[in-house]
Amino acid sequence: MIYEHRSQPPISTPQFIRRLMRHVGYGAAIIVLSLAAGTVGFTTLAAMPPIDAFLNAAMLLGGMGPVGDLTRIGNAGKLFAAGFALYAGLAFLIIAGILVTPVLHRVLHRFHWDGEHGAS
Repeated sequence: MIYEHRSQPPISTPQFIRRLMRHVGYGAAIIVLSLAAGTVGFTTLAAMPPIDAFLNAAMLLGGMGPVGDLTRIGNAGKLFAAGFALYAGLAFLIIAGILVTPVLHRVLHRFHWDGEHGAS
């Protein structure tokens, strides 16, 4: 089981902070891997210099959109840019879920724990 069962007491604050930091690490790993994949894709398929490829990958992952005129790149680059833009939107939602999950679990667990084991 990833988290404690509802019959178990909530974890301590230091344990929760460690859990939260672990989830932040998972999110950071996804971001780093996504930036690397985007940079390689834009460099190889769109024939961009590495710094421009990194900028475009970062801007798409950040939700800002591509930088520069992408009409001048070839069809392979355009297809990669479209696919990476769709991936970036999904990655944002996945990372948000990874970061919010421990907080929501703690709130709901405390609510249920207090409701079942609180004072009458």
